[in-house]
Amino acid sequence: MENDLISKKDLLEETGISYGQLYRWKRKSLIPEEWFIRKSTFTGQETFFPRDKILARIEKIKNLKEDASLDELSDILSPAPSGVEVEKNKLVQEKIVSEVTMDLFAQVLGIPEVFDFRQTLYAYILDKLLASGEISTDEGKVLLKTLDEHYSEFAGKSSEILFARKLGVSFCLLVSGSTQFSFDVGTKLVSRVNISSIIEELKTKLSNGGIG
Repeated sequence: MENDLISKKDLLEETGISYGQLYRWKRKSLIPEEWFIRKSTFTGQETFFPRDKILARIEKIKNLKEDASLDELSDILSPAPSGVEVEKNKLVQEKIVSEVTMDLFAQVLGIPEVFDFRQTLYAYILDKLLASGEISTDEGKVLLKTLDEHYSEFAGKSSEILFARKLGVSFCLLVSGSTQFSFDVGTKLVSRVNISSIIEELKTKLSNGGIG
């Protein structure tokens, strides 16, 4: 566990940012409150962070902050849904999703002329998993139905999608936070998607494409 954390002192030295920048980004919700972990050490209380997450986040902030304000970055990096609406044709034209994904989406959930952010998110997650080969088209239909029926319970929270198979039978789960889980023998976890990371990625794509 200790190897997965980085101290505040080491973080500032490794990234070259200042104490003031770190806490200004925290106040703007660019860095989640739960990533600031207080632990007792021989010198007293110190602040630590999940190493991989905080280093990746700071690198992303550095890359984006030249072209976006802190408020705009806060919206991009927030796990909350965006108010963006996208015409269906533009999703394909801007390569947000493929024609194959759009056709499958239409079979399961219909095809609106304008996609709200949540529908865009569902299509984007489906597209990524299909493109990776992790799930089949039939499993993609299960994924869309699961998201459509249950995602509202998880929206705005840190959550994950799990896809598992046993003896050729697949199932899809939505889990929230750092929930621990285990499967019985013979069940294989074939895909695990962090929805907050996908939302961040999607918002960046939409912004870069001039959408919203």
